[in-house]
Amino acid sequence: MLQAKPRAIANENDLIQILERSPIITSLHADWNGIFLGHFRTPAYESPEVSSLFWHSLLIFPKTEAPIQARRTLDGKIRHEQVVEGDIVITPAQVSHRSCWNAEHDFIVIAIAPDIFARAVDESAEPSNIELLPQFATSDGLVLQIGLALKGVLENNPQGSRLYAETMANALAVHLLQNYSAQQPILREYSGGLSSRQLRQVIDYINDHVDRDLGLAELAAIVQMSPHYFTRLFKQSTGLTPHQYVIRRRVERAKELLLKGELSIAEVAYSVGFANQSHLNRHLKRLLGVTPRHIRQR
Repeated sequence: MLQAKPRAIANENDLIQILERSPIITSLHADWNGIFLGHFRTPAYESPEVSSLFWHSLLIFPKTEAPIQARRTLDGKIRHEQVVEGDIVITPAQVSHRSCWNAEHDFIVIAIAPDIFARAVDESAEPSNIELLPQFATSDGLVLQIGLALKGVLENNPQGSRLYAETMANALAVHLLQNYSAQQPILREYSGGLSSRQLRQVIDYINDHVDRDLGLAELAAIVQMSPHYFTRLFKQSTGLTPHQYVIRRRVERAKELLLKGELSIAEVAYSVGFANQSHLNRHLKRLLGVTPRHIRQR
């Protein structure tokens, strides 16, 4: 008798159908590039055997009221597990996964495209050469914190979060390659930051497109670098990550427009790339210590 093939997961909607539960929150409409996040809550359940066709996936267990008793089949290997808060499970693309558990619980699914891994450290790398290893439930505090940070962005500001999401995806990919891959990547060390010409190119591009939902790979491509090295060198040059720098430039541009008084506060927020007025208020207060109304009244 032929063994049934695992059900294929080709996209986010396939995952939702297999779990038979709508996500509490999802990045499906957040315009993220190369990374998906879904936060689910499910009762005791047995999943069918599944396999992601293209993307590598993580399960993150952010909070468990009590240890979860689970039976997991991963790449043909079976293990009985006690899953606790902070545990993660890694399922590489095209690796079969099946599980059942005894209690209702929350979990976060993060799926990352192979090219994010390949180009996180080397623009010339081929996605097919990346071999991520399957991992049964294990504790990983960094992965947990990245997952919670991305979930928090979706809860508070899903629109305009592409640069932050890609930055987190890059950091996550590098961490996974260093700790859960068949061959650790060789990370070259750079010092001195970007050249003056490179920095000016990137800053000019940010200034010209500050109202757009910029991406990390988009900025790195300007100076023909991998996102990993671009982020490191940009921070060496400016003292800020690309995401932090873009937020600061938006705040500075918003201040200029507020002082002119020609646009409403909401119009100012949209014109400089913030998702809404509340988003502008939060960053103005954090960086300048004032609200838009205080600036306008000067």
